[in-house]
Amino acid sequence: MSDLPRKAVTRTAKLAALPLGFAGRATWGLGKRIGGKSAELVAREVQQRTADQLFKTLGELKGGAMKVGQALSVFESALPEEIAGPYRAALTKLQEAAPPLPARTVHRVLAERMGEGWRECFLEFEDAPAAAASIGQVHRAVWHDGRDVAVKVQYPGAGEALLSDLAQLGRFARLLGPLVPGVDVKPLIKELRDRVSEELDYELEAQAQREHAVEFADDPDVVIPQVVHQADQVLVTEWIDGIPLSEVIVEGTAEQRDRAGQLLARFLFSGPARTGLLHADPHPGNFRLLPPAQDAGHPEEEGAPAGSWRLGVLDFGTVDRLPGGLPRTIGDSLRMALAGDAAGVYEMLCDENFVKESIDLDPDEVLDYLLPLIEPTRAEEFAFTRGWIRDQAARVADPRSPAHQLGRQLNLPPSYVLIHRVTLSTIGVLCQLGATVRMRDELEEWLPGFLAEAAEAPEADGGPEDRLESAGGPEGKSENAGGPEGKSENAGEPEGEAVQA
Repeated sequence: MSDLPRKAVTRTAKLAALPLGFAGRATWGLGKRIGGKSAELVAREVQQRTADQLFKTLGELKGGAMKVGQALSVFESALPEEIAGPYRAALTKLQEAAPPLPARTVHRVLAERMGEGWRECFLEFEDAPAAAASIGQVHRAVWHDGRDVAVKVQYPGAGEALLSDLAQLGRFARLLGPLVPGVDVKPLIKELRDRVSEELDYELEAQAQREHAVEFADDPDVVIPQVVHQADQVLVTEWIDGIPLSEVIVEGTAEQRDRAGQLLARFLFSGPARTGLLHADPHPGNFRLLPPAQDAGHPEEEGAPAGSWRLGVLDFGTVDRLPGGLPRTIGDSLRMALAGDAAGVYEMLCDENFVKESIDLDPDEVLDYLLPLIEPTRAEEFAFTRGWIRDQAARVADPRSPAHQLGRQLNLPPSYVLIHRVTLSTIGVLCQLGATVRMRDELEEWLPGFLAEAAEAPEADGGPEDRLESAGGPEGKSENAGGPEGKSENAGEPEGEAVQA
């Protein structure tokens, strides 16, 4: 592809062809069934063909189209194996790469944003991109002081493309639902659309990355590359080598998978407590597994034990601001649920508006709905598997299931959407990794209210004032799970849609 398709008519035509393709394949499937093929076999063929077209189109268009594709790709592990297998590779590609822009376009952007003498900033600059994603691509270079750097260049027209794609995809969001059981695509697209301005603002991204880099500077487990230079539509950071998490998923050892999963959970829960920010784009392309001797710009240490490898974190374009860290309500509700306190959990759901005043539910049934979803927090260590997440997705997505019917009556306020998605996405990645994770260790260390003795402290982290800014609830839910998730400062927004498959 020679350039990012920017003309609205071009992008709209490509996206509009998706629902037409869905309809055409449905007609084709009906003909096959009339011809004597089994309904199950035909449905499988239709879904495979649909997925092939969907992810091919989303990847080629970049922009909002690819952003949705990347967000959906982390839920691949929830698909039945006979469906997921044939196009898992297509999903994985969306996590790491997209067709690159030509060098002349990149040079033009650098000249416009850094000045005509931009080459003087670099000792070396590689024209071939090292990675290409939804709104920008990354080039490897050597800064004028000798540091290896990553140069992130935003696609021309990315803002227009993002808004156009997300508006178009929103019109037929429900048609995408069957591809990822248990996920309601419509609120996902709305949430991505609401954050377009933040995603495009490299100054905000640089600020968030600097804050993380300062806090994690001496961390033995997490590596955040330093920001070297920032300009409009250009961001230069230190380069870090390592194994992309997408490669660990495909061919990593069991030890590497477990280590990556543990560190991913640790970063999810510790980041907000330490920085007041939540990294909100947890697809595998944004993480690297680094050996212990790895510092920015240095080669990997061969033969390092997997248990000492570190997690490199990239791309801070989407963050949630949680001034008090993950709120105490999350730990309180998890603790009560694990203790079997159905009445307490239900009261908290009502207080946090996950149950609207007009709805009356049985607290015991609500607890029964939640317990399988928070199972990872019960054991000392938990094996995240594709089978487990498929079971959860099937339970909440089947219209005949009591869990599905109950989930439809729960509400997800807009201010809870982002942490809800981050939690689900992280769990999706853990299941792709097949990692065994000591989730309780991270909750006990970083989640206020999870431990009973901590919950008794009247003015511990997350007091009443903090709850006005951010409130939350049980982590580890499927998309139509209705427990209280973390709440950002937008707590006064109107109520959201029903939490449903």
